[in-house]
Amino acid sequence: MSNLVQFSGHQHLRLRLALSILSGKPVRIDKIRSEDKNPGLRDFEISLLRLLEKVTNGTVIEISVTGTAVLLKPGIIAGGPVTHDCPLSRSIGYFLEPVVLLAPFAKKPFQLTLRGITTDEHDLSVDLFRTVTLPHLQLFGISDGLELRIKKRGAPPGGGGEVQFLCPVVKQVKTLNFVDPGKIKRIRGVAHAVRVNPQFSNRMIEAARSVLNRYIPDIYLYSDVYKGDESGKSPGYALSLLAESTTSALHCAEAVSQPGVAPEDIALQASRALLSAIETGGCVDRQHQTLVLLMMALGSEDVGRCRMGEPTPRTIQFLRDVRTFFGTSFKIAAADDKESSHLLYSCYGTGYTNSNRTLA
Repeated sequence: MSNLVQFSGHQHLRLRLALSILSGKPVRIDKIRSEDKNPGLRDFEISLLRLLEKVTNGTVIEISVTGTAVLLKPGIIAGGPVTHDCPLSRSIGYFLEPVVLLAPFAKKPFQLTLRGITTDEHDLSVDLFRTVTLPHLQLFGISDGLELRIKKRGAPPGGGGEVQFLCPVVKQVKTLNFVDPGKIKRIRGVAHAVRVNPQFSNRMIEAARSVLNRYIPDIYLYSDVYKGDESGKSPGYALSLLAESTTSALHCAEAVSQPGVAPEDIALQASRALLSAIETGGCVDRQHQTLVLLMMALGSEDVGRCRMGEPTPRTIQFLRDVRTFFGTSFKIAAADDKESSHLLYSCYGTGYTNSNRTLA
């Protein structure tokens, strides 16, 4: 166990586990909420460990008696058909995020079915996963047969949603060179309302248009209707928006229904969040910095470059973790032009090849 990597605390747990499985280095995380009234791992974190156990082969996970420490010895990423029920404390997005990082390097193509809450205010919703996260993977040459199907919606607290994630396997990811953010050319969005008056999605669309039409005429907001059993167990509605630039850079935002808040206000909240995301700019939006940076670090042995806004605290810690696991550092320099606060992230790819696939 000489190459054991050690961390403390419950933050960044998902990304650290994913990095451990990709790099093949065992990881030990201790002091997980040790000062808390209710110490140790939460139910959704244990569920995530179970999910990682299902999608890999030979992974050993040991959790201490108190639940405040966990040791993971990674196996190979197996893929194939997997079904998992997510607890109702976090949405499906929480579980999809680490899995998306592992899926391209599996032995067999992923066919993952997740059940639970599809949209909540903590994690990315499944709509944004489908419209924004997957196109980011396509930048790295992971495209044929990559899709996310939303079979049923599930609003909190009852859940009842179901999504299917299909991902092909690749031998190696391509080097990214994405430095021109372009100009925003169109805005797309999905409004959905389940177990409430179906007029709610139209009201959200009207309100969002009232803000966004001032900026750009090419707006298409789609009203997604689910009936009967497909609409889950609880009432709820949400609006997710994405803006696409001429160089196909994507920025996204969303807002989820809250009790006693009118659909118009939810739409305004989402629209303003989208505009502020566009303002921070760059080629990749804030929520996808970690995904893109990891794929750059795993790229072929060549210099990858990408232009983004300021790194979020989560991204900063993630870059440190990537250095710990893969020994790759990023060079971050200010972009050339004076008026923007963009940064240019560049790194030399590790040339990570999918060794699991060659066994098959």
